[in-house]
Amino acid sequence: GSDHPSVPSEGTRFGRTHPQTHQSSGSRFERHLRKEEQIVGQKVNPIGLRTALTKDWDSRWFASKKDFGATLYEDYNLRRELKAQLYNFGISRIEIERDGKRVRISIHTAKPGLVIGKGGSEIEKLKATLEKKIGKEVSLNIIEIKNPDVNAQLVAESIASQLERRISFRRALKQAIGRAMKLGAKGIKIQVSGRIGGAEIARSETYKEGTIPLQTIRADIDYGFAEAKTTYGRIGVKVWIYTGEVLQVSNNENRQKPVRRRPRKENREGGAK
Repeated sequence: GSDHPSVPSEGTRFGRTHPQTHQSSGSRFERHLRKEEQIVGQKVNPIGLRTALTKDWDSRWFASKKDFGATLYEDYNLRRELKAQLYNFGISRIEIERDGKRVRISIHTAKPGLVIGKGGSEIEKLKATLEKKIGKEVSLNIIEIKNPDVNAQLVAESIASQLERRISFRRALKQAIGRAMKLGAKGIKIQVSGRIGGAEIARSETYKEGTIPLQTIRADIDYGFAEAKTTYGRIGVKVWIYTGEVLQVSNNENRQKPVRRRPRKENREGGAK
């Protein structure tokens, strides 16, 4: 009964969207995208970020373009098999150097005595196995880790083994943090993710003490990751340990110090006398 018939609104007349309406919704969507872009992708591996600046490569060799992929894959398999074979001996890092005829492998371990064996028997067996696999001469170098409680990879593996033995995760984390700080670490952060304590819903918990300047490139930050294989699923353990800054010796220190000259006025007075 009204005099004015119902007319479609300005924004949706004849089934079309008004250009102003479309523009406002588009800009709102773009603002949402920009907001999302600010959140995503903030984490990076601290060792990869510092490689060639304050840290060296774990693999050091040169290969032609056709052999590069096969050599890299061989390095990957070597590390994986050595780590699996010597896991209980506290292996934190395996370095591989190659030349034309020889492969030099440096194993950083917390228990060098167990790796070498009685009279060097274990290391000779390991050397023979690797030479048979690679088909080249292998020289093994065992490097002892003096403070395993300040090595991020070994700390992560220690926490993972404790979680597998059903030890309380809070207790394991707090003990690891206390030992690291006592041995001179300037900061430590530990993150545990998964079905912690057998909970049905997975979650992440982070504990830290001291400072962890992840964005400072000259900061010497060690990073380690391990997985606890529990009956109710895998629990990931990440560890960051900050031990101080790496200060490179500049060339300016080696230069001769400039001779300080007297002001001209003093020179003239001295000449007049």
